[in-house]
Amino acid sequence: MNISIATRNEYTQLVELDHHISTDMMKYKIDQGEIIVAIKNTSVIGWLRYGYFWDSIPFMNMLNIIEEYRGRGIGTQLASDWEAMLRDRGFKEVLTSTSANERGQFLYRKLGYKDCGALLFPNEPLEIILHKIIAPE
Repeated sequence: MNISIATRNEYTQLVELDHHISTDMMKYKIDQGEIIVAIKNTSVIGWLRYGYFWDSIPFMNMLNIIEEYRGRGIGTQLASDWEAMLRDRGFKEVLTSTSANERGQFLYRKLGYKDCGALLFPNEPLEIILHKIIAPE
């Protein structure tokens, strides 16, 4: 398995796997270097997509591993590599969120993320906001 910043080579696979953003936004995120992929042979088996909260704090929007590859540490490795990359760029903290009814919250807490707030949209489960310091002040 190889982890790297996504390129246009992974575009078609990412569009097929990630239905949460438009195809134009997928191209933009790839071109901005805001998607990290886990590749086995030539197939995307996991990805991490991010942006910036308040245009200044890296915010992990999506961390997903193909079902058959879950439980093997791939999500942990993607998150760890993302944090290291951001730390190298001078960032001190990161954010993410997860629905209260998703199991992702347990992984984030295991990785050192702490609850710091929540959003409640009508007819939706609670969205938990999580924060992590990745570099000393």
